[in-house]
Amino acid sequence: MNIRPELDADKDAVYAVNAAAFPGNDEAELVNTLREAAQPLISLVAEDKGCVVGHILFTPVSLDDDDSLTLMGLAPMAVLPKYQKQGIGTALVETGLTNCERLGAGAVVVLGHPEYYPRFGFVPALSFGIKSEYDVPAEVFMIKELQADYLADKNGTIVYHNAFSEL
Repeated sequence: MNIRPELDADKDAVYAVNAAAFPGNDEAELVNTLREAAQPLISLVAEDKGCVVGHILFTPVSLDDDDSLTLMGLAPMAVLPKYQKQGIGTALVETGLTNCERLGAGAVVVLGHPEYYPRFGFVPALSFGIKSEYDVPAEVFMIKELQADYLADKNGTIVYHNAFSEL
């Protein structure tokens, strides 16, 4: 298996992976919208024997109106059902976080499974006094500092690209 940046030629395969991993096509359509509208963008694929079997996307988020912070949001992440539980998601998250660090992001947020993401160092965002713009349980909205004390003395609400609100 190989984790690499998404190429233009991967767009249909990325759409298919997201459509297969989630009910409906909302996440697949979201990826298409964000690919065109959000910058900077980190979009990675997992490839097995020349076939795209997984995808992860990171896009900018903001903490209220604080333009001094570089924050990324992980969403969505998808792996074809028959390839799940084989470490592909783990490899995508780890490679994506490394790419976010290289980009200069100080922290990454995720709205996801509280049993899955803590293994990567994500903690409930409320422990920093940070909440999601969406009404979600506190345990599913998590954050990981990529730079030590990046969020010291920060609090507020994380705001996603407006494409997320259109889901």
